[in-house]
Amino acid sequence: MKVLANDGISDEGKKALQNAGYTVITDKVNQEDLATKINEENYEIVLVRSATTVRKEVIDACPGLKLIGRGGVGMDNIDVAYAREKGLKVINTPASSSQSVAELVMGQLFSISRFLNDSFKNMETGDFNTLKKNYAKGVELRGKTLGIIGFGRIGQSLASYALAIGMEVKALEIEQKEVEIELPEIKGFGTPKVKIQVENDWSTFLPACDYISIHVPKQANGEAVINEKEFELMKKGVRIVNAARGGVINEEALITALETGKVAYAALDVFENEPTPNKSLLNNAKIATTPHIGAATLEAQDRIGLELAQLIVNEFGNK
Repeated sequence: MKVLANDGISDEGKKALQNAGYTVITDKVNQEDLATKINEENYEIVLVRSATTVRKEVIDACPGLKLIGRGGVGMDNIDVAYAREKGLKVINTPASSSQSVAELVMGQLFSISRFLNDSFKNMETGDFNTLKKNYAKGVELRGKTLGIIGFGRIGQSLASYALAIGMEVKALEIEQKEVEIELPEIKGFGTPKVKIQVENDWSTFLPACDYISIHVPKQANGEAVINEKEFELMKKGVRIVNAARGGVINEEALITALETGKVAYAALDVFENEPTPNKSLLNNAKIATTPHIGAATLEAQDRIGLELAQLIVNEFGNK
């Protein structure tokens, strides 16, 4: 079977597929040529990340396609329900990148607490003493409350890091439940565990948070999860991170909240208009930005590639 890994695949994943008898092609195909190339080359499996979309038109145009794989968590760039209706297998790798995304969020939390992003931009051209004064009002994470919206694998991984540095963690989902979080192993002390009571009431959750990190998928109706009314409920001076999906925060409402001081600082790894985000977000001194790199670590890419390979072999066997 021929596999098109259109957004790439790790060497480990490619090797695992090749060892199982699959032909793996990693040459990038432009989005507009995707259906044509799938048919011309008789690709039966297409693997994507976030750059390539596999919509109804591609699915309809490619009757030989058997499986679509997404290296990562969210599958909003694939018409999943339609593909499955047409008999295609659709897979993703929800567990492989959790730690990497959680670590990026921790980095963002530190960045927006100590002005790391903005100070880095200004150190080369700014006056040292002026900058020292401008960035002299940082805050510590220890003792602060982190609210995690969406408490799946990534949210829980983030919670383990936050708890380990002394933050209090609150979690919000549609349904209340209790989740046991396993902290990183401490030599000589084993693996501590903490129970988190997941809440479902926005009106009590949001005002209690010093920091908020969002870990929910893009909504089916296309609406943002955080809008003006959610910002109004937040404590003044809250800091907020989005490393989930562009569009889950209303970007215009975020800019307004930054201007009024409701939000002190924000960090964004994802944007509504990728790959051309709103310039007013990129140029805002109160927003730390990264170019959708949550899962982009060498370790995560190896895990993703190997998991995709295993899922494919489980489905179709060795060739």
